[in-house]
Amino acid sequence: MIPYGRQEVIEDDIQAVVDVLRSDFLTQGPVVPRFEQAVAEKVGAAHGVATNSATSALHIACLALDLGPGDWLWTSPITFVASANCGLYCGARVDFVDIDPRTYNMSHEALADKLAVAEREGRLPKVVVPVHFAGQSCDMAAIHALSERYGFRIIEDASHAIGGRYHGEPVGCGRYSDITVFSFHPVKIITTGEGGMAVTNEPALAERMTRLRSHGITRDPAQMTHEPDGPWYYQQIELGFNYRMTEMQAALGISQLGRLDAFIARRRELVARYNRELDSLPVTRPWQDPDAESAWHLYVICLGEGAGPNDREEVFRSLWEAGIGVNVHYIPVHTQPQYQAMGFREGDYPVAEKYYATALSLPLYPALEEPDQEYVLSELRGVLQ
Repeated sequence: MIPYGRQEVIEDDIQAVVDVLRSDFLTQGPVVPRFEQAVAEKVGAAHGVATNSATSALHIACLALDLGPGDWLWTSPITFVASANCGLYCGARVDFVDIDPRTYNMSHEALADKLAVAEREGRLPKVVVPVHFAGQSCDMAAIHALSERYGFRIIEDASHAIGGRYHGEPVGCGRYSDITVFSFHPVKIITTGEGGMAVTNEPALAERMTRLRSHGITRDPAQMTHEPDGPWYYQQIELGFNYRMTEMQAALGISQLGRLDAFIARRRELVARYNRELDSLPVTRPWQDPDAESAWHLYVICLGEGAGPNDREEVFRSLWEAGIGVNVHYIPVHTQPQYQAMGFREGDYPVAEKYYATALSLPLYPALEEPDQEYVLSELRGVLQ
């Protein structure tokens, strides 16, 4: 089976993990801070806070921005459910902003229209979570300008986008947001097995997220309610969680990070070939904003004019039967039963729903060899023609 995505683990990665297993620390040692610093430096941010998943990073990012009951979080309907669930975890209410029909990212025009209505109705969001779908940055300058007008905070969900760029700067540099979150799941650009990280330029946010990922506990006397009882002393000063990353995960991450540029370059080679070979087929290829350089986590095509869910299902099944593990990213979040029970209905976000009806993710990962990619293209041609 040729999967839609997979990790690439080499002997250097394995040795990095083995070295940790032979060391004194398996958790809460020196390797996690090194990984945090390395990622922060790579993307041009001041601070990194590693977690056991990107979902955890989104949760503590929301908490660090004081999202809570009575507040609103807005995000894209075309994302994994975690981008919205992080608001529910905080007791906040969640809403969505329809997508741009070319990039499949949150539409800043739709966001502007929705904000104008929300201002009149007194329900402006406290936090907006733009999702850099497939690795391409949202139009963050436009979204940031709206945040300055309407007063919301921004968490970039860059789970797909480490190694991507926007306006010539790395995704995660923090120029247009408060916090950026990366994912290190095995199908992402680099992996730590499971894992995530929040990066920020604000020391207070980094400090609070660091505390929240470890039970809300501090050993810093300056944060305590009274003088420590002794050198062993700690205090839980707020309700936190066990969202820590292990030393083994961080060691794998450091090793993988060293090949990030090579991973991105290889993905771009594969994308260029897809683009050439699909030019004559009845599909819509991914459109790229000239102001952004995608990290190419996903290569998503949409079937041609007049195609619908039944046509997509036929293509999907045929390719799977041929041993090609295509996938669909994503089922619009507002159509999930959890969100339908909250009052959302099909038809609420028509652009997202139109996209979903014909979208198909083709295999894309650095270890995808040319013969396998040609096989994917050949089988796709056969099904479509």
